[in-house]
Parts: sequence; structure tokens; C-alpha cells
Amino acid sequence: MQSRLLRFFFLSVATFLAGISLLSSTNAQEPKLEATDTMIPSGDPGIELFVRNKHLAGQTSSPDKILLFVHGATYPAETAFDLPIEGMSMMDLIASRGYDVYLVDVRGYGHSTRPPEMSQPPEANKPIVSTKVAAHDLGAAVDYILHKRKVAKINVMGWSWGTSIAGSYTAEHNDKVEKLVLYAPQWIRNEPAMPPAKPLGAYRLVSMDSAKARWLKGVAPDKQAGLIPPGVFEAWAKATWATDPDASKHNPPMLRAPNGVLEDSANSYGSGKALYDPGKITVPTLLLHAEWDADLPSYQAQGYFAHLTHTPYKRLIELSEGTHTVMMEKNRMQFFHELMGFLDEERPLALK
Repeated sequence: MQSRLLRFFFLSVATFLAGISLLSSTNAQEPKLEATDTMIPSGDPGIELFVRNKHLAGQTSSPDKILLFVHGATYPAETAFDLPIEGMSMMDLIASRGYDVYLVDVRGYGHSTRPPEMSQPPEANKPIVSTKVAAHDLGAAVDYILHKRKVAKINVMGWSWGTSIAGSYTAEHNDKVEKLVLYAPQWIRNEPAMPPAKPLGAYRLVSMDSAKARWLKGVAPDKQAGLIPPGVFEAWAKATWATDPDASKHNPPMLRAPNGVLEDSANSYGSGKALYDPGKITVPTLLLHAEWDADLPSYQAQGYFAHLTHTPYKRLIELSEGTHTVMMEKNRMQFFHELMGFLDEERPLALK
């Protein structure tokens, strides 16, 4: 009798586990997302900005679940934030959590209008697309979303130079920002900027080889092979260089990137001065950083964090075994987990 009862018990457990397995496989199907690409006016004649939106099909997100992402100094937003890795991009992952997710390319990057100076030799003009101009473009995207979704505020996220774009914009427009995320924050350097070998032109040319070397800079040789998932660098580079219609005119292909950011960085962060005052930011702020970031080392994130003196609350999270580009590396799900934890949490009642 006891053996029959035990047999029945184990059969019941096996049936239950099989049901759970089937349910898990059914629920594991990727949610259907809707995607839209739009060109919006920048507010300056002849300059339009590329904006991409993704959200769950047939759903409209709540006002507090809208996120806008802006890129860094060299590469456009869509080829990093919306690059599929193992089937889903970072943008897909966030949208799958019920967020209305946007990205924007400021002028001179990606599919946005390239200023006329970029059709001339770089030395023919002074650096173009300053942080102030880029913040203006970010503001145009914010206003577009506010109007489209009929909301008063959205969440904003910047990466690298994008942290200066988003941070300086928020410092002047706290009323339009719900929460601020700064990924690899740019701040004052301990060492002075190296003077350029020659005067900066309007833009610079970037090769794929230099991009790969920059990505792996500061990573121990025995850690490099497993850092970037197989095929990701190649897919990212191909997509990124394809956004520049002039890239293929060079051998090897070269990506054009405006130099306004380099001029700003040399005159401010590289000279011991702040480009703007983080103390003017009055919204909840998250700083995300990775330990192997050689472009903007940990001390910069820590220095910036100390200057966030008027946020209702703030957080600095250091991710292990990642570089400046951790969002596309093996530990990208650490990044996603920390990001969503911050975005999903409700403000304490006393701070609403």
C-alpha cells in the first residue's frame, strides 16, 4: 500500500512539473512589439531628427512608463540600443516590460540630418554639434513625445556624452523629466586633456578597427575573448557604419562623427571645469557604470554623484566585468535588471 502511494505521489509530481515546463515554454514566446521610425523637426531650418519608438502591440503605456534614450559622442542610438542580441535588443527588453520606449539621434548622427559642414573636408570648418546644440535636439524629441502621448513628463536616459546632453537638459527642464538615468556619466577628469595634434575640424573619421580597440581598452587579455557575445561586434559595426552614406567612399570604411563633443570636453571636463551644474537636477537620478570602463573611469561617476545635491534620491551602481559598452556585453542583463529596478519603483510617498 505504501509503495502504491509513493508511486502515485511521484507520478503526480512528475505531471505537475511537466505542466509547469509546458507553461514556461508557452510563456517564453517573445511578446509582439510595434515599431515606428519618424523624422521630427529640430526647430532649426533644414534639420530633422530620427526618432524610433517601440511598445507592446495594441497597448498604450501609462504616463510613468515612457523612456527616451540618447546616444554618445561617436555612434548613433539605434545600433546600440536597438541591436538584437540573442533575439532581443535592450530597447526590445524594456518595451516588453510595458514601456513606451524611444530613441533619438541628434543632428550629425545616424539617420538624422547631417549639417552641411559634414559634406565638406573636416578642416574646412570648426567643430560642429556642441553639447548645447545636442541638448536642444533632445528637447525637440522630448516635446514631440510629450505632445504625442499627452503627458507632462517622461523618463530620460543618456549614455556617455549622452549623459551630458541629458543631464544639462534636465538641469534646465526638470519639469519635463520624471526620472533621469545616466549610463557611463561624463565628468571632470583627474588628468588634463591632451592637446590635439592639429586643430579640430568639423568632424572626425572613425574606422571599425579603432572602434574595436576602444571597446576592449583596459580589459585584461584573458577576459577579452568572452566579453562580447559572438558576432555582436561585427553586427554592430556593420549596422553602425551603414548609417553613414559616405562611409563606403573610404577604404576601409570610415564613419563621420561631429567634433563639437571633443571641443566641449577639452574646454570643460579636460580643463577641470564643469560643463553644467548637476546640483540643478531635482529629479530621481540613477548612475550606471561598469568597472572596466576606460573611456570614463569610475572616479568620474563618483565625482558626478557627489554633485547631485538636490535630487530627491539618487543611486550609483557599479556593474562587474563590463566596459563603456556593457549594455551590449555578456553582463547586459545586470544592466537591464538595475535599470528596470529604478524605473519600475514608485517614488516614496513623501517625495511625490
